[in-house]
Amino acid sequence: MKNTMIKLSMMMSVIFALGLVACSSDDDNGDGGGTPPQANSELNGEITENTTLDPATTYQLTGTFTVRAGAELTIPAGTRIVANPGTNNYILVEQDADIQINGTEANPVVMTSSAQTPGDWGGLVIAGNATTTAGIGATAEVGGVIYGGTDDADDSGSINYLVINYAGAQINADSQYNGLTLYAVGSGTNINNVAMLNGTDDGVEFFGGTVSATNVYLENNEDDAVDWTEGWNGTITNTYVLHTIDGFSTAVEADKENANPRLVNFTAVSTTGGTALQFKVESGATITGLSLTGYDTSIDFRDDGAPSNVMIDGEVSNPDLPYNNPPTVDATMFNWATNASVEATVLQGTISGTVTLDASLSYDLTSSYIVPDGAVLNIPAGTKITARDGGTSVYIAVLKGGEININGTPDNPVVMSSINEAPGDWGGLTICGDATTTAGVDAVAEVGGFIYGGTNDADSSGSITNLVILGTGAQINADSQYNGVSLYAVGTGTTIENVAVINGADDGVEFFGGTVSATNIYLENNEDDAVDWTEGWSGGVTNTYVSHTIDGFSTAVEADKLNNNPLLQNFTAISTTGGTALQFKVESGATINNLFLMGYDDDLEFRDNGNPANVQIDGMDSDPDNTSYNTGTQVDISGWTWRNARL
Repeated sequence: MKNTMIKLSMMMSVIFALGLVACSSDDDNGDGGGTPPQANSELNGEITENTTLDPATTYQLTGTFTVRAGAELTIPAGTRIVANPGTNNYILVEQDADIQINGTEANPVVMTSSAQTPGDWGGLVIAGNATTTAGIGATAEVGGVIYGGTDDADDSGSINYLVINYAGAQINADSQYNGLTLYAVGSGTNINNVAMLNGTDDGVEFFGGTVSATNVYLENNEDDAVDWTEGWNGTITNTYVLHTIDGFSTAVEADKENANPRLVNFTAVSTTGGTALQFKVESGATITGLSLTGYDTSIDFRDDGAPSNVMIDGEVSNPDLPYNNPPTVDATMFNWATNASVEATVLQGTISGTVTLDASLSYDLTSSYIVPDGAVLNIPAGTKITARDGGTSVYIAVLKGGEININGTPDNPVVMSSINEAPGDWGGLTICGDATTTAGVDAVAEVGGFIYGGTNDADSSGSITNLVILGTGAQINADSQYNGVSLYAVGTGTTIENVAVINGADDGVEFFGGTVSATNIYLENNEDDAVDWTEGWSGGVTNTYVSHTIDGFSTAVEADKLNNNPLLQNFTAISTTGGTALQFKVESGATINNLFLMGYDDDLEFRDNGNPANVQIDGMDSDPDNTSYNTGTQVDISGWTWRNARL
């Protein structure tokens, strides 16, 4: 076979051909060798002789480019292939053909599309002679390609530092191309450092075979990142999957016979929920070093397959576990493909020790983020946390014995919000302390089943200053919802000041017992109660401003159960839509100084005929018939510019 270096130009093709002969005068240049790429830099048709592309040329893939049996295609480092959009535009390596992709970290080989749109083209397809449950000489859905044999050590070449972008063209109503498609490829084939990005189908799919791959990066492939079927039994090592778009299928989809492939160090991160690992029929795998972040479902046995088919770190898999372990693969090792590192910006799971966020990063809260007993979470001024609109599965919780320090400033508040700031998008901030509550010691919260309550009224759960929370209040069940800020038995050692809760589907802030107090609280359009307390809260709020401009809210204040006489100092509530201002249930009460109410149909309501004397307003027993609770001095919020901060 003639070894041909293709040096393309847009003109003088005759001189070009003569140059090839001069470089290899001893080789036969007859017609039996097939047609190499044309001098206009187009790739299409087929090659039947060894061919080397030129890294100085940008190639245009205008059709199916096939490496026939017996031929070898070499693609040097830095080569760029740009596909025209089209269903039949892909690169095919047949059985008994070879491809050598010799990219480097500094100069990877890039295969992309001219339109740079997912689904533009068909990617790279390789057919081998290894075993597959489809049999010997099976026919692929891609172009009728023949694949499958008996040689599990079959060699289809070597791939190093390859980026495939915007593949996934539609074949028919049921099928699409993948970024990298491997039909019965054997273990003699080397695949190292590959990245598949922005495909409309799978990143990489194994149809049987024994090939393995190392250092694989898969970003925003719209079906599955890694897919296998037909008894693939190779190994994939050091895999990083990133999902930042809605509607993808899975990080892993496995189907049909279980030949027990191995996944070593598999890290998958989602900012949009979804399912991480899906196993169909009785498929399975052995997985070590699994780290999943941000998924709604960790493992899905779609056809009720046996969890024992999937072994994770030496144990039978458990679909009820989140597997949100620390990352086992560092995203920065793929900067050659993406120039992006995202793992540090995704918040999920349970922290340990002291964790300090970085205000220069934009964080995605994709699921629960928990600060356990003994841990400390520090959030510096200016930090922005975008909460996925995942309802009850997305929240921040500080458990009893944990500590949170939100260190916003008036000029740089901390913001926690969903993208659309829509009521009920997520679950807000929950803090559990060790102070007293009528629920008792070690009570169980309706949020997450967290434990709270003790005997230390001076307990400290940290400090919160200059915090803005938007879009909370996700529905827990028919009777319960999250609040913007939920304070379970939080003690007086905790500092809370300059906090805004806006557009919540339930309460702005709710105190479940405890002794904590708060200063400078802004509460706007929370659909249930702005301030709610129960279980004998005995702290106070100073300088509170409530704004209601939407219909159907509950109250500015709802108080329930035992009266431990909390103090409301300088409390302003203004409604443009009527409603009830202050509601006291059972025998609950409070001492209120400098009350200003405007625009409510009812200023005071004792729903269970409690004693008005339980509520003292400016030194006097409250009077539900009094309509003059608008003579106090309004809380001045003109300087509370921090409340206007957004993502």
